[in-house]
Amino acid sequence: MKNEFLISTVVENKPGVLYRAVNVFRQRGYNIRSISVGELNDSSMSRMTFVVDAEESAINQLVSVMNKQTDVVEAKILDTNRIIKKELALIKIYVDNPKLIPEIRDIANIGTIIDESMKSMVIEITGTSEKIVDFINNINKYGKVEIARTGLTAIERGE
Repeated sequence: MKNEFLISTVVENKPGVLYRAVNVFRQRGYNIRSISVGELNDSSMSRMTFVVDAEESAINQLVSVMNKQTDVVEAKILDTNRIIKKELALIKIYVDNPKLIPEIRDIANIGTIIDESMKSMVIEITGTSEKIVDFINNINKYGKVEIARTGLTAIERGE
């Protein structure tokens, strides 16, 4: 049975590193459900966070192969009981009826309205993937929705 795993990988910040990392998953037939990449304090390094569905028996081998890549400093499976995970979404709602804008504002209070006009509104939401999906499901009835999501990023708690 496949489970969701979060893999955190610290890599050297060089051209082609993302391609080579993603290729490890592709060659083994795993779909990456989410990926986020960002520079660390040391700009010569970046952290890649992958969310992938895999069989438990295969995930350790996958991480082992990642650790053998030349530009990978460290790859590890994050313990879901010890992590903080968040995602950011920008959600644009094309408002069919301007009279609904006050109602949309009330629903949007879980995020931040960052742009508003008579015909559309852009809301920024940060939180769990479930929170973002719930918001999208609630807002769909107000008009066409356009979504840009960052993908999940995570870090372990404690030491």
